[in-house]
Amino acid sequence: MKLSTGLLMNSKSFTVFENPTVENAQNIIEEAILRRKALIIVGNCWINYQGRASSKLEPGERIVILKQDGSLLVHRPVGYEPVNWQPPGCTFSSTVGRGLLSLRAAREKPREVLRIHFDRLFLISVLSLVDEGRFSLYASEEDMQKAILVQPSLVEKDLKLITYEKKVEPGFIDVYGIDDRGRMVIIEIKRKTAGKEAALQLARYVESVKESTNREVRGILVAPSIAKGVQRLLAALQLDFKALDPRKCAETIRSSETKRLQDFLQVNKKETIY
Repeated sequence: MKLSTGLLMNSKSFTVFENPTVENAQNIIEEAILRRKALIIVGNCWINYQGRASSKLEPGERIVILKQDGSLLVHRPVGYEPVNWQPPGCTFSSTVGRGLLSLRAAREKPREVLRIHFDRLFLISVLSLVDEGRFSLYASEEDMQKAILVQPSLVEKDLKLITYEKKVEPGFIDVYGIDDRGRMVIIEIKRKTAGKEAALQLARYVESVKESTNREVRGILVAPSIAKGVQRLLAALQLDFKALDPRKCAETIRSSETKRLQDFLQVNKKETIY
């Protein structure tokens, strides 16, 4: 329900403006930037980027997010990846002229400037948000496997991986590799406390590979912890144990995916050179 001209909703945490003129939009945005508020701007815009490469984005209806740390994201109506973005540390400014609102996001090192030009604005939200919640990550066995494949040193330094889900007579080996001394390594992963059956399962995999390769083979049980008495069993079977927290695996995956996203976006900038 409208409260006044252009003002759609107002509360302690946010203020929403509907269909503001470009002049009103500039006033709203400049005040929000001055007060270090987050902003969501929805409208029809086109974009020019100058920096490590040069790119342009033709007109379209998009969602622009300015965050308190100086980062900026431009989203299309579909997809989770931003079509344009700037990392934290940008300086924001705006101008109005010829019926357009122009928003500028710039940073010095490296020198990059993103300019967004709006001819129509549908919605502006000014946000006063507080987020002090602790972020906890949890991982499945599949996630732990993926993290080890991305970063083998989580298990052992200089471990070189060959394959995963390798089929052998007793079943499927989670991860298969070679250590720094050239020995075959079989890794069995458990998300929770590993019991005696996990140790015996790993021993069966090791014996199967020994028989088929006639090489020295090591077995490593990877889990957050092991049950009482399992360490003694592992020693008797000449198997190793590596304690690995699933949350660390989740963080490894998240860091890897973030890097891949950044690499993709940087490549995307270069591919749109004109």
